[in-house]
Amino acid sequence: SPPGLLLLTSFLLHVKEDRASPTRLVCDNRLIQKYIVEAKDMEKRVGQCQALPPLSCPAVLPLVDFTFQQWKSKSNETKRREILCDLALLLGAAAAAQGQVSNDCGDRQLSQLYRHANSFFLLLQTFSWEAGHWEPSCSPHSMEETQITSIFLTYRQLVQGKLRFFFNDLAKVLCK
Repeated sequence: SPPGLLLLTSFLLHVKEDRASPTRLVCDNRLIQKYIVEAKDMEKRVGQCQALPPLSCPAVLPLVDFTFQQWKSKSNETKRREILCDLALLLGAAAAAQGQVSNDCGDRQLSQLYRHANSFFLLLQTFSWEAGHWEPSCSPHSMEETQITSIFLTYRQLVQGKLRFFFNDLAKVLCK
């Protein structure tokens, strides 16, 4: 996947050997803006797909809304883990929806969303402030949705919200 590969490559090319730090992605605000625009485009394109029936098995999506006050009070590691939980649930929803969609347009958009979300998921696993690796044992707040477009809305909100603010928080530490 060129966009997902680009994200991962741009991250890996700018990782410092002593400590993983996604400096380019974090320090160059244009990159996160690019991913926000891509998320909006995917959401728009899936909305233009013809005849997307409701999902027969509802997708379980993370609730990605937050208050700025709550967000500011969390450590970067807590934010990272929360976003990883959201992404894990989103990836599961996209994969499950792909198995239910026979529409080429919807399937193509779900594949693209999955690749983008997985790139962020892999990227966020590469650095940590606490000992040990992330374990998929989190239980984020979730909701069930039957509309495929809800998966894209959730992804856009996650990229526009938590991911953007997380990278902004990291920039304060890493970009001097």
